[in-house]
Amino acid sequence: MLRTITLGTCVSIQGIFVKEMPDGRIVVKVDDAVFAGKPIIRKH
Repeated sequence: MLRTITLGTCVSIQGIFVKEMPDGRIVVKVDDAVFAGKPIIRKH
């Protein structure tokens, strides 16, 4: 499943969900790179 995270205040990354960290961040994978950041919550 694709998820979007933020790194800092300006950078957003969209990738394949890997796992959720205990501190609330999630890990996504883009090609061979792995990133951890705060998830963007979808508003309905």
